[in-house]
Amino acid sequence: MQRETSSSTLPAAHPKVAHGKVGVLLLNLGTPDATDYWSMRRYLKEFLSDRRVIEEPRWKWWPILNFIILTVRPGPKGRDYDSIWNKERDEGPLKTITRSQAEKLAAALQDKPGIVVDWAMRYASPATASRLEWLMSQGCERILIVPLYPQYAAATTATACDQAFRALMDMRWQPAIRVAPAWHDDPAYIEALAASMRRQLAKLDFEPERIIVTFHGMPEKYLHQGDPYYCQCQKTSRLLRAAFGWDEGRWLTTFQSRFGNDIWLQPYTDETVKRLAREGVRRLALVAPGFTADCLETLEELDVENRHYFMENGGEKFAYLTALNDDPEGISVIETVVRRELQGWI
Repeated sequence: MQRETSSSTLPAAHPKVAHGKVGVLLLNLGTPDATDYWSMRRYLKEFLSDRRVIEEPRWKWWPILNFIILTVRPGPKGRDYDSIWNKERDEGPLKTITRSQAEKLAAALQDKPGIVVDWAMRYASPATASRLEWLMSQGCERILIVPLYPQYAAATTATACDQAFRALMDMRWQPAIRVAPAWHDDPAYIEALAASMRRQLAKLDFEPERIIVTFHGMPEKYLHQGDPYYCQCQKTSRLLRAAFGWDEGRWLTTFQSRFGNDIWLQPYTDETVKRLAREGVRRLALVAPGFTADCLETLEELDVENRHYFMENGGEKFAYLTALNDDPEGISVIETVVRRELQGWI
């Protein structure tokens, strides 16, 4: 029997296929495309329709979302976003920072030829599916997905992966996939956080009496259902406090951004800020190590709302210490994670 060669079976017009490269896709939460009512409504609808985020029965949640929340919240939330909006690029700061993180990571990996770095959002744009397709078009047969969440949670890390896997389901030719695990206790992460905090604290004109380490909250029932997020947040805070050598009395761990009527992880950040001021604490600093990039929950909720709560209740000096963002410390953490997870591929 005559053996057919690949050249004899290929159509004459067979297109060239790029190959041989490795992709790195940074995934973050997302930001609305604009701050007007309808843009905010579209964004909130996509976000709050995610069953990883709101684990309520559809029959119960659908009318609340569509008849109440999506009618009432887009206006006020749009004004909140507008207060922190990057007017120069006409986009949210989360998008600006995540793009810069990808660009700086690509520059840091130039010693490893054949790596293509890109970024995407779980909600809104750029969509995860479109960026996976683009990486494939560049010849990335292997792709490392990096959810930009140091602490794992189903409502963040898992839903980012879900979206990527949904995109893979529509691909005839799927790339090999790896997912970078959470790095809540990675020494590189703890050291970078400590260095960033020391640098910012040194610039203040006061010494904080208390440091609040605040993380995004979640319903307490998610913890009891097996989500490791709370425990990972507590470990990050404990390791960071140890890096400073401070006692527990000066260092508090709290949770912010609660939503709805459920009991969320406690203690709550806003209530703690008010309580400290009423108890006589006059100098306070907040840091949010769970955010790899500053966004609405840090720039508006922490630096504006909680500053107001503190001053209104008797506080005198307040500081929000920014996220690692695309600063050298932040890029070094992402680079450390990426280089480790690419072992065997590069």
